[in-house]
Amino acid sequence: MSSLKLRNISKSFGKAEVIRGVSLDVNEGEFVVFVGPSGCGKSTLLRMISGLEDISGGDLWIGERRVNEVQAAKRGVAMVFQSYALYPHLTVKQNMAFGLKVRKEKPAEIDRRVDEAARTLQLEALLDRYPRELSGGQRQRVAIGRAIVGHPEVFLFDEPLSNLDAELRVHMRAEIAALHKRLGNTMVYVTHDQIEAMTLADRIVVLRDGRIEQVGSPKELYARPDNLFVAQFIGSPRMNVCPADDISVYLSRARIDTRGAAKVGMRPEHLKVVPEKESVLTGRVAISEYTGGASLLHVEIAGAGTFLVLSEGQDGPEPDDTVYLAIDWSDIHLFDENGLALRSDHPGPRAHASDQPRGDFSGTRPVTRQGGD
Repeated sequence: MSSLKLRNISKSFGKAEVIRGVSLDVNEGEFVVFVGPSGCGKSTLLRMISGLEDISGGDLWIGERRVNEVQAAKRGVAMVFQSYALYPHLTVKQNMAFGLKVRKEKPAEIDRRVDEAARTLQLEALLDRYPRELSGGQRQRVAIGRAIVGHPEVFLFDEPLSNLDAELRVHMRAEIAALHKRLGNTMVYVTHDQIEAMTLADRIVVLRDGRIEQVGSPKELYARPDNLFVAQFIGSPRMNVCPADDISVYLSRARIDTRGAAKVGMRPEHLKVVPEKESVLTGRVAISEYTGGASLLHVEIAGAGTFLVLSEGQDGPEPDDTVYLAIDWSDIHLFDENGLALRSDHPGPRAHASDQPRGDFSGTRPVTRQGGD
């Protein structure tokens, strides 16, 4: 396995700059996920690491080698594509062995590596089948097996689960996580699905418009987003955000201070339905989406808009019901006029919004943007 170092990497197609000065370190054996909306540059960045796209500027290091001009086949990386990219006229075994044959490995070594990968991915019974005879999940395992047999220093995954149904995606996420644990290789994974990013990554790299917005563990990005974009991109359902002026009258009742903030954010799962005397917010349920173990409420709050509230349990409020909501002040996110998060210098103990002590965000400071600039 090897580390990755990106130093001020940029990519332009003509006059269009799609990657803008990205710098990042990926440690040996780390599982890093690139995530962001369509067009943010995550797949382009992965293809630059693989050697399938030229680098317009900056330096790329794999281990101790600068590889800007090194051919893709000689970089020591293996890539798993969204489309599987299997040869339809070759069997599973032949597909997995193809790259080794091109490199003129000895037949005995090819058989050993293919058999080893097949055992790892539970493909032993499928080695003589053709891709048309496999399910989507089996095809993806074959594509991963083809990458494994080459003993790469770095694995690259380009949205490998996008073509699978929801249930199979969950199963394959678990398989990829288990594979990383067994192999210990450095892995870089691209997805637009923040749930995949949260469940798989040691660290997540959030990209927007060719720049890094924030890098951190899933817990760091969820609990302490650096800016409004990351706050709303990470977490499902997405964070409720409204102008501070629209909600400050409610929060001031609980002596929660929003001075210096332009926007206030609250995650749906942090808003709790409580008795009226304990509440901070009051609203009317417009829509109740029953999901089994919980209900996703669309609550209209006068002057502040519609908030999403995740209400656990079988018997949730119904449309047109009045609900009373509370939130721990430490779960409230504040952002300045530029969308940068405000951090409390003295956060104090965790407390329910109806209890003492109350939140005081006076003297907060904005965080600076990470990477990319």
